[in-house]
Amino acid sequence: MEVSKEKKHLVKVGELFERMPFTKMHLFVGFVLFIVSVIEAWEMMLIIFLSSSIAADFQLTPLQEGSLIGSIYLGMIPGTYIWAIVADRVGRRKTLMYSLISFSVISLLTPFSTSFLMLYTVRLVAGIALGGVMISGYPYFEEMLPVKQRGKGVVYLSAGWPLGMLLALGVTALFMQGDGLLWGWRGVIILSSLVGLWAFMLRKIPESPYWLASKGRQAEAKEAIRYLSQGKMVVGEHEQLWVEPIEKGNYFTIFSKRFRKLTAYQTVVNFAFAFGYWGLYTWIPTLLAQKGLSMSQSLTFLALSTLFQIPSYMVAAWLTSKYGRKKVMVAFVALAVASGFGFAYASDMVQLYIYNFALAFFSLGAWGVWNTWFGEIYPTSGRVPGYSFGAGAQRWANTLAPSMIGMVIGWGWAFNTTVSFIQVFMVITLLIILFIPETEGHILE
Repeated sequence: MEVSKEKKHLVKVGELFERMPFTKMHLFVGFVLFIVSVIEAWEMMLIIFLSSSIAADFQLTPLQEGSLIGSIYLGMIPGTYIWAIVADRVGRRKTLMYSLISFSVISLLTPFSTSFLMLYTVRLVAGIALGGVMISGYPYFEEMLPVKQRGKGVVYLSAGWPLGMLLALGVTALFMQGDGLLWGWRGVIILSSLVGLWAFMLRKIPESPYWLASKGRQAEAKEAIRYLSQGKMVVGEHEQLWVEPIEKGNYFTIFSKRFRKLTAYQTVVNFAFAFGYWGLYTWIPTLLAQKGLSMSQSLTFLALSTLFQIPSYMVAAWLTSKYGRKKVMVAFVALAVASGFGFAYASDMVQLYIYNFALAFFSLGAWGVWNTWFGEIYPTSGRVPGYSFGAGAQRWANTLAPSMIGMVIGWGWAFNTTVSFIQVFMVITLLIILFIPETEGHILE
């Protein structure tokens, strides 16, 4: 006989994750989503490495080349907002799958572009498609991990960024050496477009129990919890999984009286932090040329800097589980600011390398913590809209920073002045994160 809804015992999904053991299933989910993180970084950085070859092929002006670089990021701005609505309707997993597949199909049109307008349009629309990957991955993983492992796990997920960036560098260098149909920038784009095949791996992992419970899909939510715990946690028929009921997940929710200040703070942090990182690294070959480095030396410099980013995630992951999100991020951003100003005023090449490697280490470690932190500050129904709104602010920074920094370089600003201007945005980041509440050890609502 079916137990009536009124007599069912309400169980918070977050409380189950508070006592859930960490299992092999969490590792498998983490692996699947880590590759998604690598793919995202690969696709975002690839066009930067290929832009000079594409510009030569299409005889683009520097302005057209710069706008082509920014096209995918510009497309991701509406993409983040659109996919947030989709994610609330169809779930985190399907959003990732649809986003990857649609990006793959659209990106495959790139090598067949016959004009700059077609090329730009294809990359812009591909950016819209890729926006779903950005706004779903981190919230999804957070909703799959036990409370004690959540911070550390999501910081590890962020390590996909430097790995994706290095792979993009390596594959570009390899493919740009040959001739023929599968070589050159077209070959690299074709290869990168095959990432949509990874969507089939996403079919092997369950949907978020938080999202399922919020939609009343009790049986699927209970099965997801059983899967993640490897059968160690079974929710009975007389129990009803529950997440905090708020309005339907949309942008009105995150601007309600309860979340208005929080949304303002995280939006400023996302914009300023992304501007501080992107403004420097998209122009670093040009900036280093002012210090006497050749283009090949600059790219080697960039690759070495990226290698320093990998251990930063490991250190940040360990520290955040021990001391919390806020303390670790404040410390890492403060040290990134100090390193950034040191880089700006380095008096010789040794100092230039030391300060830049320190900047890469602390800024990317801070990004790992932030990707975890700001995905936790909203309840389940507002998590993806909140995350997507912040991600949209990042993409505005990705789009505007290269143009603004290019403009001040064009005005004749010196190396130290330009880098110091970029570091002002890191200072803003440091100040605003002081107002955001700690979430380490808290259950997700």
